[in-house]
Amino acid sequence: MNDGMAESTTIGQTEIRIPYRDIDASGAMHASAYISHAETAIRAFWRYRPVIDDEPLFSVRKFECVCHRVPRADEAVQFSVRVEKIGGRTVGFAVAADIGNEQLADIEITWTALDRETREPTALPEEIRDWLYQFLP
Repeated sequence: MNDGMAESTTIGQTEIRIPYRDIDASGAMHASAYISHAETAIRAFWRYRPVIDDEPLFSVRKFECVCHRVPRADEAVQFSVRVEKIGGRTVGFAVAADIGNEQLADIEITWTALDRETREPTALPEEIRDWLYQFLP
């Protein structure tokens, strides 16, 4: 399904045009939109992972966003995903949002692996862990 927002994607890079609905009456982007677009970029990155049987579910455990400037509606924002840390049950992503050479925001999101049946935290599968290591700085 394509909602029209993600215009182009390569592994780790996603360009999104900011839709008018993400801008509030004062001209600022809704705080939730930063997280939503960062999650879209992470999901685009994540589709390149190795496919494994019984993969755990992944849920957001924590997020933080530092805004540097407000985007305007229809501006093209480049979201760059980097693996920041890999834990026993978690993976941390750093997402930079830029417009040209100008920094828009820095977003950190941590996912926790969950058992599909119990929804309890579980270990990251080795295949995914090994794949993630290639993206550590």
